[in-house]
Amino acid sequence: MDVAERAGRVSMVRSVRRAVTAAAVLGVGLACGCASGGVVTVAVPRSTLSPFIPAGTSPPTSATWPADSAAAQETASPEAPPKVAASKLTRALDRFLARHGGRVTAGVRDLSTGRVYTYRRDLRLPTASTSKVNILMALLLRTPWRKLDEQDRADARMMIRFSDNAAADRLYERIGLESGLARANRRFGLRNTYAPPGRCVDLYCWGITQTSAADQIRLIRALVRGGSPLAEDERERVLHLMARVSPEQSWGISAAACEGSRVSLKNGWLHHVANGRWVVVSAGLIREAGHDYAVAVLTEDSLSMDVGVAEVEGTARRILAAFRGERGCAAGEDQDRPVAGVEDQTVLSTSR
Repeated sequence: MDVAERAGRVSMVRSVRRAVTAAAVLGVGLACGCASGGVVTVAVPRSTLSPFIPAGTSPPTSATWPADSAAAQETASPEAPPKVAASKLTRALDRFLARHGGRVTAGVRDLSTGRVYTYRRDLRLPTASTSKVNILMALLLRTPWRKLDEQDRADARMMIRFSDNAAADRLYERIGLESGLARANRRFGLRNTYAPPGRCVDLYCWGITQTSAADQIRLIRALVRGGSPLAEDERERVLHLMARVSPEQSWGISAAACEGSRVSLKNGWLHHVANGRWVVVSAGLIREAGHDYAVAVLTEDSLSMDVGVAEVEGTARRILAAFRGERGCAAGEDQDRPVAGVEDQTVLSTSR
């Protein structure tokens, strides 16, 4: 990423930050920034959110996909990929994130080799607008794209490409709110992703869905690998939309991509009105040099949106640099962009 592009990204993030204004609410409030320009306030105490299990269902006990390990794992591969030094990578992430504050969980799975790394796997954080991918996948489980009416198709495009909240509200109702999302997620093998029950202000329950990095990786994997509950045409449709997000929505895990990589992603952010802290999330797929990387980074309680974006991008860079090993790429060696109020940041140097 060149200096001009990086400066443009910083300018974009700051303009979004100015656009999201605080509003006083009872309890703990959340404000969501979106391309449609609105601010959604939700009076739901985040500290009291607990997994919602709709009546007549039970938490998933096994996944559609093979079980994931808690740390970096190696699977047989004809290419004998470089090992990921999980403990070394975790220490490097601890040092990097200690200068930022807040909570972070992240995961990367190389879908081509089976290697996986998860950072702070036990954390459950809000999805913010990344849940819009989940909503679309749930919709396409019910109705193939070719059978959707024009309004639903337009809403899907607006929801993914421009992060439009009103479009997400309509499609969330269309899938049956939290119970419909839960049914779909059982089929996708998600184990720790639950939306709160009932109707929140402006239906923003979907944005405060709690999830884990591992579940977000499972969701991305369901868009790529054979055996997914979604037909191939539907998977390609979702990835197509994620690859064409508007320029102001293209930050996040894309910072870890090599030149020439193909990136499909969805980002999200929330503002905790009561304490002024931020949730910043990015998840998606990076395809490069014979590898498909499913990547998810979730943050909460960041000091600002700028800091949250820096946490997401710096974390993604470090993990992907470790996965690439000696072959590396410019993104893996790139310097983190400076953030006001944060000390100088050191880039991870990974060796096999």
